[in-house]
Amino acid sequence: MLTGKQKRHLRSLAHHLTPIFQVGKGGTNDHLVRHIEEAIEVRELIKVSVLNNCMDDPKEVGRWIAEESGSELVQVIGKTIVLYKESKDNKTIELP
Repeated sequence: MLTGKQKRHLRSLAHHLTPIFQVGKGGTNDHLVRHIEEAIEVRELIKVSVLNNCMDDPKEVGRWIAEESGSELVQVIGKTIVLYKESKDNKTIELP
């Protein structure tokens, strides 16, 4: 579980990132989660964009993806989800 200070730090780091995954009208599925798990192991911090044609609530999508991928939900702002998971092999982010 991340503290408020840690979340603020991660939000500042994520500000300049571009979303690398998109959730469209098909919604979320296990295939998407598997790709997110692979990407988050390499990058530690990623953004996911929820497209306008997705009927699901971005907050629910963020919670579901975080739970299924074993990552932490840092922020959901508008239709953008920020996820963090400490990497086992490629640790680059030091949390305060």
